[in-house]
Amino acid sequence: MQNFVHKGRTLELLAPYNVLSGGGLLVTNIFGIAAFDALTGAQVNVDRIGVFDLAKDASVFAAGDYVYWDNVAKLGTSTVSTNKKIGYAEQAQVTGDTTVRVCLFGVT
Repeated sequence: MQNFVHKGRTLELLAPYNVLSGGGLLVTNIFGIAAFDALTGAQVNVDRIGVFDLAKDASVFAAGDYVYWDNVAKLGTSTVSTNKKIGYAEQAQVTGDTTVRVCLFGVT
């Protein structure tokens, strides 16, 4: 195929805000995990498919529950509201856990 560019698992995007390696970021409708630290406006490689431990709010998840991205708090959450659906919890999380193991969908 002459028009093939790449598989799309990792995209190079402009960071919409400062992000640390392993942190989530949302660029319009593209959600992913930063491969390295980046300042606002800098190029950053973003993994959009895979399983990651992601910082979360006080939400408690059962395996298979949808995980949403709160772009204000920059955390995974179970709150639907205006948050973007980013994947599902791979493992159950309990009260007090600071991360959720999320399997990213690759689309929001």
